[in-house]
Amino acid sequence: MEVAATPEEEPRSSEASASFPIAGQSHPNFVEVIMVEEPRRVTLEDYSSSTVPQFFSSIARPEVQAQTITYPPSLIQLIQNNLFHGLPNEDPYAHLTSYIEICNTIRLAGVPEDAIRLSLFSFSLSGEAKRWIHSFKRNSLKTWDEVVKKSLKKYFPESKTTEGKAAISSFH
Repeated sequence: MEVAATPEEEPRSSEASASFPIAGQSHPNFVEVIMVEEPRRVTLEDYSSSTVPQFFSSIARPEVQAQTITYPPSLIQLIQNNLFHGLPNEDPYAHLTSYIEICNTIRLAGVPEDAIRLSLFSFSLSGEAKRWIHSFKRNSLKTWDEVVKKSLKKYFPESKTTEGKAAISSFH
């Protein structure tokens, strides 16, 4: 909210600021309020509300040239047969490889490969991994490379790589 004072003198007392001008009249101490729309913040109250919240995604919808995008249900079914839960024994590289392989089976006119991958990625997640991807701000993940980097950083951190290298180099 921005407040802009009229060129005249601003109110000095609560009495002056409490007076309101009548329609069509101006007042020398009148302060004009201009509303500026800001993005809505999600609060804890929103999560505890009994009303159905509006769905939002942390993955931004990429702009495409196609009027509509329709995915075959069998494609979504294939993706959901390869769910990644974020468990320590799961391999995020294998999941991404399989996911990309499935996404590469479809081509849509006017829709880039990365747009297909971005729009379907949340279908490939379940449990902790799905909660993790939804923990980002709305539309904050804008590119496929960004999603891959964040996923691998979360589920295959540097420490895991270091452990693997140490295990290989100390093998007898």
